[in-house]
Amino acid sequence: MSSVEKLFFREASLLNTVLRFLSPGVCLAALFAVTLSATAQPQPGLGVIEGKVQSSNGLEAGVWVIAETDDLPTHFIKIVVTDDGGRFLLPELPEAQYKVWVRGYGLVDSEPVYLRSGADVTLNTFVADSAAEAAQVYPANYWYSLLEVPDAEEFPGTGPDGNGISEGMRSQSQWIDMTKQGCQLCHQLGNKATRTLDHLSHLDFDSSVEAWQYRTAMGIRGPFMSSFAGRFGPRGMKMYANWTDRIAAGETPPAPERPSGLERNVVLTLWDWGNESSYIHDEITTDKRDPTLNAGGYVYGVDGGHGTLIELDTKSNDFRTIEIAVKNNTDNPAVTRFAQQFPVPSAYYGDEALWTGPADPHNPMFDELGRVWMTTKVRGNNLPDWCQAGSSNKYVQYYPTRGSSRQASYYDPATEDFGLIDTCFGTHHLQFGFSEDRMLYFSGGGDVIGWLNTRQYDRTGDEQLSQGWCPMVVDTNGDGVITKPWNQPVGPLRSENEGGGGEQLGEVNLSLDTRMSPGSYGIIVDPVDNVAWGVGTEFPGRIYRLDIGANPPETCLTEVYELPVINGDIQGFGPRGLDVDNNGVVWTALSGSSHIASFDRRKCDVLNGPDVIDSQHCQQGWKLYEVPGPTLKGTDVKADFHYYNWVDNYNVLGLGENIPIATGSGSDSLRVLNPETEEWVTMRVPYPLGFYSRGLDGRIDDPNAGWKGRAVWANYGTNFNWHTEGGKGTTSKMVKFQIRPAPLSN
Repeated sequence: MSSVEKLFFREASLLNTVLRFLSPGVCLAALFAVTLSATAQPQPGLGVIEGKVQSSNGLEAGVWVIAETDDLPTHFIKIVVTDDGGRFLLPELPEAQYKVWVRGYGLVDSEPVYLRSGADVTLNTFVADSAAEAAQVYPANYWYSLLEVPDAEEFPGTGPDGNGISEGMRSQSQWIDMTKQGCQLCHQLGNKATRTLDHLSHLDFDSSVEAWQYRTAMGIRGPFMSSFAGRFGPRGMKMYANWTDRIAAGETPPAPERPSGLERNVVLTLWDWGNESSYIHDEITTDKRDPTLNAGGYVYGVDGGHGTLIELDTKSNDFRTIEIAVKNNTDNPAVTRFAQQFPVPSAYYGDEALWTGPADPHNPMFDELGRVWMTTKVRGNNLPDWCQAGSSNKYVQYYPTRGSSRQASYYDPATEDFGLIDTCFGTHHLQFGFSEDRMLYFSGGGDVIGWLNTRQYDRTGDEQLSQGWCPMVVDTNGDGVITKPWNQPVGPLRSENEGGGGEQLGEVNLSLDTRMSPGSYGIIVDPVDNVAWGVGTEFPGRIYRLDIGANPPETCLTEVYELPVINGDIQGFGPRGLDVDNNGVVWTALSGSSHIASFDRRKCDVLNGPDVIDSQHCQQGWKLYEVPGPTLKGTDVKADFHYYNWVDNYNVLGLGENIPIATGSGSDSLRVLNPETEEWVTMRVPYPLGFYSRGLDGRIDDPNAGWKGRAVWANYGTNFNWHTEGGKGTTSKMVKFQIRPAPLSN
């Protein structure tokens, strides 16, 4: 586009801003191809803004139209996609004045116009002059795809005095897994804040390697980042320095495709909640087992940084903060483990301790009574006497735990009261079962899985009587029961050439059962068998099934299934999230290899006995679906990162039942898979860039209201909101995802 043409369209957009204050009949609007409906009058309640988008290339299909306002109690955003003819319709807009503008691949952001509902407008936008200009609005994983990892032939590493790759790195796949599960646990890599070193330009570094060593030690997460960075060996910092150097020199990623098909039917609604240092890890809107519970009600998020619940009212478009209660123990100071001095000041906040709440919540879940259950810190770090050796507690006598940094609590919106439950085991994620006991299972216990009989707790108030736990012991002698003594885990499970992790069993006595320690991260309960499934994040990754039986702990029985390793070739790696569909098929997002994987236990020929020792006894139960997107430079591994996943068992999104969805935590999106057709729908959040979601949830507010009565919900869950577009001062946002029948449906 020539400079004259650009000036023409910019002036047209500016004039549109002026014309909204004038009579709809002003004839100059036609001169500049900017139209306002003659009936564009403010409407009470919810309204629409519609129109079309054009550039010098003509009408623009598959681009986003964004309307945002500060006229409501909290910042509010609505986003839609243009149809094949470049038209759009922004539905369900509360009465307010909106700043409306366009973002799309191949374009630069348009000048905003200011409108109220009822407007019918032509929005003028501009074609990017260069690949570099266009790439500024690409998702983070496209920029991250420029990362050049060491060649596969360089593994296993030979250490600092060899090739600079840690000897603990036994394969390229394991290295890639570390770049994701190790380096992207807190925020995206590839966003503007991470693909450049601009924020450190005021410091004098001799090299980009030195700058990266500094940046990975900064702030409250510095010790955490440095620990993971060190596992690469010296080549790790060189890899990241080379990445940012090439970007600074002008290298750009491949261009993403614009939304197409069902992706053009997506409607996004965003609300600001929390503040700029809120670490809202997860959100919850309803009961996982009943998506109509809490219909139209408050949305809750846990702010791990501040020890609070955030309660969003989507009707009034406002939120409030609720401090989570803790027990008044002398060893539970009113600080979190992050509120401390750190060796390298933050580039954004110096040595300010941003996180100071004692509860340190992680994950919320609704029960059928409408209470919000959470994994939180209710006391200090010392276990109570009844959890320690010598106690009469039968679970302690069977297998004592090592400790618990988090325990359990609930918030009752009806009474605004908290319930605080101490646990002998650690907690992280939590999920309810399907029995009358309202059994609540927890991950995060290390080598045990714990549970709480919430029905019994409600009846007795006895936290000791109502909880239990089991180690993960596999029936390797094949007699159908678990008996002591058992084989103990000791070292890497896979050989160096296979690039494994986890544990090795060494000398195995096949007349004994075998305790395994596959990790304890994601957890879910199978609606078919009412048993718990868990997932471990060690490389390459395993899932496990725990049936507690009729008389735990003696009747607990575990099965462990590792991702397939065929002739030394690891098929997929890096499970984190976990969910299960209505048929009992388990789904996990492989954050390392960027797959959604399913596991169907019904396909297994062997469930116990000596053949299960290496956890490879049911390779046929697995099926892997590769997530679309760019690959890391020089590899065939996708660049996206998936923190967690969820299965739409109740057709909440309107695409059918048993539909798995992974968080595109590196790609500003949710990734939706149709397992029958193996087709994908990417629900992209184009603004503000940096949508990093840890979990998601789905609710049906009105089953008779079509798409307007259904939605999936996910939150900007980054530790660092100042990494999102807008920089320091940006808050977290709650996002509502809906798919309407057509791009212009109202």
